[in-house]
Amino acid sequence: MIHAILAAEELLASRVAHTFRTYPKHIAGAIGALLLCAGGGAFAVASLGPDVADLPVQQVLEAVKPLVADDQVEALDNHDFTLFRTELTRSSDTIEALLKRLGIADPAAAAFVRGNAEARAALLNRTGRTVTAEAARDNTLQRLSARWIPDGDGAFKRLVVVRGAKGFSVRTEVDQLTAASRLASGVVRSSLFAATDEARIPDAVASQLADIFSNDVDFRSLRKGDRFAVVYETFEADGQSLRSGRVLSAEFESNGKTHQALWFQEPGKKGGYYRPNGDSLVRAFLASPVEFSRISSGFAMRMHPIMNSWRQHNGIDFAAPTGTAVRAVGDGTVEFAGRQNGYGNIIILKHRNNQQTVYAHLSRIDVKVGQSVNQSQFIGAVGSTGWATGPHLHFEFRVNGQYTNPANIAQQDGGTPITAAARPAFNRLAIATRMELSAAFSVVQASAE
Repeated sequence: MIHAILAAEELLASRVAHTFRTYPKHIAGAIGALLLCAGGGAFAVASLGPDVADLPVQQVLEAVKPLVADDQVEALDNHDFTLFRTELTRSSDTIEALLKRLGIADPAAAAFVRGNAEARAALLNRTGRTVTAEAARDNTLQRLSARWIPDGDGAFKRLVVVRGAKGFSVRTEVDQLTAASRLASGVVRSSLFAATDEARIPDAVASQLADIFSNDVDFRSLRKGDRFAVVYETFEADGQSLRSGRVLSAEFESNGKTHQALWFQEPGKKGGYYRPNGDSLVRAFLASPVEFSRISSGFAMRMHPIMNSWRQHNGIDFAAPTGTAVRAVGDGTVEFAGRQNGYGNIIILKHRNNQQTVYAHLSRIDVKVGQSVNQSQFIGAVGSTGWATGPHLHFEFRVNGQYTNPANIAQQDGGTPITAAARPAFNRLAIATRMELSAAFSVVQASAE
């Protein structure tokens, strides 16, 4: 009997399987129709229920017992952390004053630094050295590091003071600077230097910016709303900038006009600044031997302040405080460096085509006769030696020994055109430069809005 039942089940299963293989589409359609009808029935039943909007709303208030967080609070209380802060050293600093600015309250650390000659030499009577402190939660010093550049060989020094199990220790390390580039931008509200200060752009970069566009923009009469963007080199130590380098590209919008410049150097040639179309911005001479100074007397007849008579003033006087750096306006050779009667301390540079530039009334001379100097190189400092009633720089421009108006000195072209071989590389750089400066200006626009 059992065998008969098993045989019947096998036969039925065999026929069902045969039917599925023979008529798969028909069977699938039948199953789909069945499911659809079942769904429709379900929807029909659901539609007979009450409208949700008509259901009564009831507010339920229930007291909830807060979770016990003692363990978490205790864990937070026991959690240790480190505080970081960075400052710049000042010439008037004491150890206590420096540590206080760094947020350190640690008499033991102050006593160690005060008693260690190596640490004192690195931190006291210094200006502008970057110091970083790591403090524990109780503001005690864990680690202090100071970084500075001792010379121009691409390296920097790092003084490290560390708290250990047996007290403090100190060491001095030498490491290499990391070259990088930074992009910054700003809007003029009063002056260029005020705008660059607000944008945290170094003064050396601001001065380069003024030199690059000196023939296009009158920086003594900027308008409110003039704006600029600049990409410049920076040299970093432990992720912090220690000094700035050359301006790589810049754009200045002033009085409705846009001026652009980028640095480009062909292999084996002297680099310079160019407009995006390839025109050189380099001039044989800078417009001024003193950065951001005021002209107090021009190239004209005037009443001599000492002789008390009308005389031709054969140069331009730039008013500036004593000690202000004076730079060579062009490449040349030192022809004279010393003292000459009413000129006081004077430097005479010889340039190409029998041209000379004269820098007088100096308080300091930093070059020697026969020395070669480059454009923008500092050669001395403003003073009031000789026949001078106050600190200023007397500047002359001579051609074949004849006095010539220095106001025309910056008109001489000194740049070299881009060769055909270098043009593709220059064009690629110009495109990249436009994208960088455009990104900088978008930040300025967003901040203004």
